[in-house]
Amino acid sequence: MRRIIFGCALLGAFAALAQAPQKSLETTGSDRPWAKGVGEDRQKAALELFRTGNAALKESLFPAAAQKYREALVLWDHPAIHYNLALALVNLDQPVETLEHLEAALKYGEAPLDKDKFEQAQRYKTLVEKQLAGVDIRCTMDGATVKLDGKLLFTAPGRYTGKVRAGPHSIVASKEGYLTNELSLPLPAGQTKIFELNLLTTDDLTEFKRLWPVQVPYLVIGAGVVVAGIGLGLQFWGKGSYSDYDNQVKSCATNTPTNGGCQLTPAIVSVKNRGDVLQSVAYVTYGLGAAAAIVGASLLYVNRLQPYRIQIGVGGAHALVVPSLTPGGGGLAALVDF
Repeated sequence: MRRIIFGCALLGAFAALAQAPQKSLETTGSDRPWAKGVGEDRQKAALELFRTGNAALKESLFPAAAQKYREALVLWDHPAIHYNLALALVNLDQPVETLEHLEAALKYGEAPLDKDKFEQAQRYKTLVEKQLAGVDIRCTMDGATVKLDGKLLFTAPGRYTGKVRAGPHSIVASKEGYLTNELSLPLPAGQTKIFELNLLTTDDLTEFKRLWPVQVPYLVIGAGVVVAGIGLGLQFWGKGSYSDYDNQVKSCATNTPTNGGCQLTPAIVSVKNRGDVLQSVAYVTYGLGAAAAIVGASLLYVNRLQPYRIQIGVGGAHALVVPSLTPGGGGLAALVDF
């Protein structure tokens, strides 16, 4: 599989956004729902970590900045911290987590940020969403494990909904005694796909069928019996000709005793010849009938019900064109899978 990315700059750099709304963390008041239940000591500790993270962000030390912001969020779940963590994660190319923190930053509207930062967060949220695909994965098979790209989502029965990076992904459901259900497919940007995962046994995917209709071998055997019956009739007919021949010879001998015995006439000889031909044809017909019966019996065996595995699969090339959000700006990305 190849991944080809074509980018074109659409947005300005993120340096201007690094000026985080620190004042909202320092502001006090009872009308701050994001500060409810957070003591002053925890707020001060979170603010100190936030400032340290800002310093790292300014120096483009994005992993260090992200770590400090995460530590600050443990102490205080503040929209401004989520906002700056999103900035660091954009530079670390983590769009799924970036979207999560942008949504958290926007939770309380403009108040914990400011109008400019709030609008910026909305714009970047829209752009990040267009890079991602939604998944709604469901499985009702009790005890089955469901994984996305190797990561355990849940043990069924259950359901998972979330966002993933647009492009190829692997969804696997498995349970002992059942065939693993694995899907490898590209997920289109900006769309949500629903997956109902079912697990089947080998028997469920096995069907029994014959090579020919069930009556074919019996028709062949029946044809052999008919041919053999014709042969039997020919043999009796031949015996009748021999009897006629014997009677004509006896009659001839009786009627001409002084001539040294019966002199065979062409008519008498033809009766014997007819008997010979009928006997020969009868034997050939017996052979044909027997051969047909043997073939029919063989077909009965060959045409028995045999198991076949039902094959289910898809394939092909896929191409996606999605917006791209990068540390240096934004653009478009074309993802081509071969």
